[in-house]
Amino acid sequence: MRAIDVMVRDVITVHPDTDVAEAIKLLSEHDVSALPVVDAQGHVVGIISEADLIHRVEIGTEKHRPWWLEAVSGATALAEEFAKSHGKKVGEVMTTDVVSAAEDTPLSEIAALLERKRIKRLPILRHGKLVGVVSRSNLIQALASAISNGEGTDERDLEIRHEMLARLKAQPWTDFGSRNVIVTGGVAHLWGLVGSEEERKALVALAEGVPGVKRVSDEMIAAY
Repeated sequence: MRAIDVMVRDVITVHPDTDVAEAIKLLSEHDVSALPVVDAQGHVVGIISEADLIHRVEIGTEKHRPWWLEAVSGATALAEEFAKSHGKKVGEVMTTDVVSAAEDTPLSEIAALLERKRIKRLPILRHGKLVGVVSRSNLIQALASAISNGEGTDERDLEIRHEMLARLKAQPWTDFGSRNVIVTGGVAHLWGLVGSEEERKALVALAEGVPGVKRVSDEMIAAY
């Protein structure tokens, strides 16, 4: 499978001159972790993500360095930090070094990029223009589809999954459902929204304790 087979085509975007407040509103309303930034011609010029917005003066999370550390820090780094925490326009806050891929990129390469760069979603470009986005959840959905069609799984994986679901059903502290559990090649994929960080950790521990599980791929998101 390739990026074009699983990518989301109706992508929410912003422009460099979009207000940061509007971008934050879009991130919250649409429950996404990042927004591609495009110019008037549709070319991707940056991306604004949660990571770009965690050190903001409005909530008192801007970075405060000791005077001696500021003295040895480069002016460029200090200026960038100030823009991130005080910028009013997306173009002042966004990350310009965008990791992207083409439509015909195999999903194996997409997965490797997401893991290596420690990012959650990847813009898909055609001649520099945005045509879609592939996220970690899209890969999991593709995996789920393949497994439901009998691809990439075997009897042992099914046994592991059944045992895991049985153990989950016996736990009073979670309602984590069967649609959030996929096992392939002995790897337990857990994905979706969970109630808390404590529940996320407990679910990983439960999966790790199931006989036959070689590794747990944690794609869960803990609710705030």
